[in-house]
Amino acid sequence: MTSTLRPLGTSDLRVFPLALGGNVFGWSADEERSFAVLDAYAAAGGNFVDTADVYSEWVDGNEGGESETIIGRWLAARGNRSDIVVATKVGAHSPLKGLSAATIKAGAEESLRRLGTDHIDLYYTHFDDESVPVEEIVTALDQLVKDGKVRAVAASNISPERLRASLDFAEAEGLARYVALQPEYNLVAREKYEGPLLDTAAGAGLAAVPYYGLASGFLTGKYRPGRTVESVRAARASALAETARGQAVLAALDEVAEAHGAEPATVALAWLASRPTVAAPIASARTVEQVPALVAVADLTLTADEIARLTAASETPEG
Repeated sequence: MTSTLRPLGTSDLRVFPLALGGNVFGWSADEERSFAVLDAYAAAGGNFVDTADVYSEWVDGNEGGESETIIGRWLAARGNRSDIVVATKVGAHSPLKGLSAATIKAGAEESLRRLGTDHIDLYYTHFDDESVPVEEIVTALDQLVKDGKVRAVAASNISPERLRASLDFAEAEGLARYVALQPEYNLVAREKYEGPLLDTAAGAGLAAVPYYGLASGFLTGKYRPGRTVESVRAARASALAETARGQAVLAALDEVAEAHGAEPATVALAWLASRPTVAAPIASARTVEQVPALVAVADLTLTADEIARLTAASETPEG
């Protein structure tokens, strides 16, 4: 990898241009396989791992926190905590839902315990809680920063209006302000981010760290019309393969990938990495074999024509 680390918004964090998603750890990847994936990512120069306290509560027999626990054990086993930027989230885990000040504080303590660390590098509000004033949320996050338990704060799944209000309050009071935003954003899902939310983020110097960077695996190219794929996320991805937009995007991905001798997944992530505000797309891997196509985004630069071709395909009506 020849990539240099990218600055994360206005923070002092510097991250690899591909964040490794931890949602699969404790779900479709057990601890042994998760360690192997994390090892492969780190060996390629990766230093940015994304998780949440709720991962993977949805699995029968799980309680949530499994992903954080696995990552914490890996950090301890490898002795590399200072080399890894760890991002996690609060607000969606059943025992600690919402964003009251007490919930944010308790959630951070639980995440620190599971991760086996004394600080979280990037702490997100997972889903905005509009029942709580932004003043309470921002003040609680600021206290975690003051206490040295969190280095930087960020938001995910938030409206432009609430994001702007949060930033304005933090600036007026001299409190820790959001440095990053985690929106759903990829070649087949642009509407939720592009527009007022992106404009707000760009105006405030926030870095975007998009989730579903590969649209639940659809943009890897393995999902095609009429093809059956064995995966826990197959239903969502297979449905995209039947749409006019999905097929147009796959055709453009195939063409650009062939020109570079690259995987479609790498091209899809490179398009995302080229977009305004984006610092590092998130993508997950449940096997070591899936890692190279993800980290290769660090060394793939698309031409302006290729970016335009992909962008045009992504604007095809869903049909």
